Amino acid sequence: MARYVALLRGINVGRNKRVAMADLRALLADQGWTDVRTHLNSGNALFSAPDAPTAELADRISAAIAERLGLDVTCVVLGADELRAAIAAHPFPEVATNGSRMMAWFCSAPPDPDRPAMRDALALDPEHARLVGAVLYQWCPDGLMGAPPVAAGIEQDVVCTSRNWNTVTKLAELL
Repeated sequence: MARYVALLRGINVGRNKRVAMADLRALLADQGWTDVRTHLNSGNALFSAPDAPTAELADRISAAIAERLGLDVTCVVLGADELRAAIAAHPFPEVATNGSRMMAWFCSAPPDPDRPAMRDALALDPEHARLVGAVLYQWCPDGLMGAPPVAAGIEQDVVCTSRNWNTVTKLAELL
């Protein structure tokens, strides 16, 4: 059995897409997965499952949510090694001293860094944004609301969802 983390996009952010974490845990357990646990109330779930492509697991979760809860929710699933590799690749450890202001945008696949929209997005914040594989890192010293919208350049091609660094490192601990 392998350990995975599922990052659901956009649930429990506003009044739309409300999902109780108990319902999410039950939904994942009904897939036959074990050691199911959620973290916070914002769509972070950890589980054990037989080795499978993460895209396949993400599709299963999204389909189960649509079927059971009637919600269109996209999801990115990472294996434990992928999450640890994303933490190790952090490009701003010396300056990103506040985990709530360091963002990691996890993508379903590596975005094309040569696509004009991606280049333009990264050019919005060249000192604080880096694309490394399937993760866009952004240090937001003035907070996310005050940061340039660099993620807009990647979301045209792939599914992405963001987490602050405090959440990312906590999920790694929980794995």
